[in-house]
Amino acid sequence: MIANTDKDIKALRAAGRVCAQAMQLMMESAKPGMTTLELDQIGEKFLKKEGATSAPRAMYNFPGGTCISVMPVIAHGIPGNHVIQDGELINIDVSAELGGYFGDTGASMVVGTPNPEYEKLLTATKETLNKVLTLVQAGKPLNLIGKTVQQEANKNGYNPIFDLTGHGIGRQLHDKPSAIYNFHKPDDRRIMDKGMVLAIEPFFTTGQGHVVEKADGWSLKTVDNTIAAQFEHTVIVTKDEPIILTLP
Repeated sequence: MIANTDKDIKALRAAGRVCAQAMQLMMESAKPGMTTLELDQIGEKFLKKEGATSAPRAMYNFPGGTCISVMPVIAHGIPGNHVIQDGELINIDVSAELGGYFGDTGASMVVGTPNPEYEKLLTATKETLNKVLTLVQAGKPLNLIGKTVQQEANKNGYNPIFDLTGHGIGRQLHDKPSAIYNFHKPDDRRIMDKGMVLAIEPFFTTGQGHVVEKADGWSLKTVDNTIAAQFEHTVIVTKDEPIILTLP
């Protein structure tokens, strides 16, 4: 989507904000001993209260209001009866529709007692997202995102997850550009256009950098059962700094 009117920008801000607020509430609520379904219900209840609809449930009939992934699952984890353990590394991904516009955000976290190995991975991944956002600008190559993610991953002793990408978003959850790679792809010559709406989501892992789908048909786990982290923002490309939509 190209957001080129005040109406579009205002509506996208509203959709992004409700996603960010839901995710913040879920992160604050996550405690050892609760199930991932209980955590999911906190997020979906908030979305409904704000007049928003779970995007994965509405668009893809996903069996949950949000995606909650427990390592080694890193994406599309189904909320269920899993009891979150103290010190467990999880990922929360919230995407929703509000007024015909979509927002998408995500973050990884340790529940309960901090773990130095996990915290190092989380810090590196989050700082990489922040660095990438400083490079998002109309006229620049889209592949600058993937190149930077891969460089930062390798610099910190990790790999990006090559199979998972960011994406365009706006009037649909998944829009053009269809894939925003998390690695350097020299033959990707697309350019970031003014008004382009992007969901940018670097994934880092201590392993090989590939995922496999579990038998449930949704959950994506690292092939080598290693830990991983993801952080995500939805933004609008401008001639200067991007407009970050998924802020609480």
